Amino acid sequence: MEKIKIANAPCSWGALEFDLDTPPPTHLQVLAEIQETGYSGTELGDWGFMPTEPAALRSIVDKHRLDMIGAFIPVALADASAHAQGINNALRVARLLIEAGYSDAFIVLADENGTNPNRTRNAGRITPAQSLNEQQWHTFAAGANNVAQAVKSEYGLRTVFHHHGAGFVETPDELDQLMAWTDPNLLGLCFDTGHYAFGGGDPVAGLEKHLDRVWHVHFKDYAPQVGNNAAEHNWDYFDAVRNGIFCELGKGNVDFAQILNLLKQHQYAGWIVVEQDVLPGMGTPKAYAQHNRDFLRKLGI
Repeated sequence: MEKIKIANAPCSWGALEFDLDTPPPTHLQVLAEIQETGYSGTELGDWGFMPTEPAALRSIVDKHRLDMIGAFIPVALADASAHAQGINNALRVARLLIEAGYSDAFIVLADENGTNPNRTRNAGRITPAQSLNEQQWHTFAAGANNVAQAVKSEYGLRTVFHHHGAGFVETPDELDQLMAWTDPNLLGLCFDTGHYAFGGGDPVAGLEKHLDRVWHVHFKDYAPQVGNNAAEHNWDYFDAVRNGIFCELGKGNVDFAQILNLLKQHQYAGWIVVEQDVLPGMGTPKAYAQHNRDFLRKLGI
């Protein structure tokens, strides 16, 4: 079996997909620190965070001896009027990846998380009444299928969906719904351990349930005490992140050893991307990245 490979991503340095007031570190700092802490790959980050000219992107990523393995594309999939622009955005990124020589990279599709006030305010505490209705699910799933089809048809890249707090696919039931409504030949799953726990699920059980759809994996830990505090104080998604809901690997309640066992039993041979989402200027990202890489080495990867 091909060896599992370990990456990190710009979100671990505060380069997030949200419109935030404080700028993150530069891509040069992020790439250097990903390399220095022992990772083999990275994701692209927001459009414009890294170079958008193919040769320049390839040059800077190669300089740091990394592989470019995916790019996060947020689309307001519950809004049919946003689908066309979402497809255009995905195709723009797919073209960059292909022209830079990254033909195995994924488009990591997600909802436009953090933009719906109700979902953002109640992240981690979503009830069934706050989920999409059947017609909205039809719109959401059709949009996801159409993005994946466009990317595959135009550039041959694969698309995975990333479930995420403060979006319309957060809870285990919502992920089940999306997987049922979408084409398994077109749309894979980017399983994120921390976001699954944040949404109220057991990551081991969730991964086991959806293994056949898992094409890409994000390793993120979840701090349950912070989750309890978020519920007690009615924190929104950003308050929860600011207070460390996604802690260093091994310091939360995600059973990474069992998750690795499941992946190996299923002969998973793709990338594991370590993500410890922080807001810009928060914490010590390089030290976190080093801890997280050392933790995974102790698990044998």
